[in-house]
Amino acid sequence: MNNNNPKSNEILTYGILGIPIAFLGFPLYIYLPIFYVEYVNLSVGTVGVILLIARLLDMILDPFIGSFTDKYNKFNIILVSTFFVLFGLYFLIKPIYFNSLWLFSFSLITYISYSFVMIPYLTLNSQISNNSINNTKLAFSREVFIVFGVLISLLFPYIFLVAEDSKKSLELLLHTCMIIFPIFSIIFYFKLKHFENLKSVIPKTSNNEFLKSINLFFETFPQHKKLFLAFLINNLANALPATLFLFFVKYVLILEEETGLFLIVYFLSAILTFPLWIKLSIKISKKSTWILSMITACAAFSFVPFLEENDFIYFLIICIITGMSLGADMALPSSIQADVAQESKKINNDISGILFGFWAMITKFSLALAVAVSFITLEFTSFDTQNINENSIMAIIILYSIVPIFLKLISIIFLCKYKLT
Repeated sequence: MNNNNPKSNEILTYGILGIPIAFLGFPLYIYLPIFYVEYVNLSVGTVGVILLIARLLDMILDPFIGSFTDKYNKFNIILVSTFFVLFGLYFLIKPIYFNSLWLFSFSLITYISYSFVMIPYLTLNSQISNNSINNTKLAFSREVFIVFGVLISLLFPYIFLVAEDSKKSLELLLHTCMIIFPIFSIIFYFKLKHFENLKSVIPKTSNNEFLKSINLFFETFPQHKKLFLAFLINNLANALPATLFLFFVKYVLILEEETGLFLIVYFLSAILTFPLWIKLSIKISKKSTWILSMITACAAFSFVPFLEENDFIYFLIICIITGMSLGADMALPSSIQADVAQESKKINNDISGILFGFWAMITKFSLALAVAVSFITLEFTSFDTQNINENSIMAIIILYSIVPIFLKLISIIFLCKYKLT
């Protein structure tokens, strides 16, 4: 067990890996589907189904990746997986064969390799420090750099004047990843690998015995079931507006040309308010701060249904407020998860990797569910990009704002019943 506190420069080094991780994640969600439709000439439906299947297969593997992470050196896993990620990403963006099998194969390789980076990276939060306050600092450090990476990846295509071209945007972000990901991973490895020596020793057990360990964990700490539910529901509440953001700006506000500015303001607000959330969480507890951030987001989203076309200023204010809430919503749950993962050591069974694997699975399930609910609902409203109808507009507004408010309120109820130990 680690009884030492990480130094400030080590907290910074831990977080900085979030920049290439964000660079990798953002293009896969934004530009990749458009690229395979416009340049590879696959149908929208085919691309959607292939990416959904690849995501679901990746999601199913998360607990097993978590189990693997618990058994072996996390720093070695991250370093090796970095190069598998880049291998998959390169051939995903520069396909040799322009068909659906190629998209499926290399999207699956990229997604799974990405999970082999992300799950041990998250798990290290609970290994590097056993101090709850430092858990929060590590989580905020990671999320600040991830948001900073998202901001840079948003700006790069605009700076290099390729934002309107999905192929050139992907290639730009690919070349950036090929440079910074290995460099940051190597720095991360050599600066922090000594923390692996502080890992709790766990036996090499079978998957069945690990499942028994999880059951034992929840039998010992049953209150954490409420945290899992709150996390799942809140993730879904966040995933719905994320999925429909471009639709809302383009078809409801009719402000498509301001999309980049809205996103930049949103993520910049998150970065600037990270220190405030840290101080508040120390003063009134992580749970109370997280609840406060969700209430703030609900208050801001409650004005969305009243927006009309070209309401630029009002929506910009909403982006600022919800962006502020994003800062807490990203870092505090993962910090609480690090605290929870450390509790597994109290029953002499460090299953932090498996727990973070399940949390990663919940996150991916929420994203997949949000896409499914959004697009199936829009299909029922006869959604047509060339001739948008009132039913589709109303569906976008409800799914973008009203449904997330109700989901966040349900999540808050579960959190109020959840008692931190």
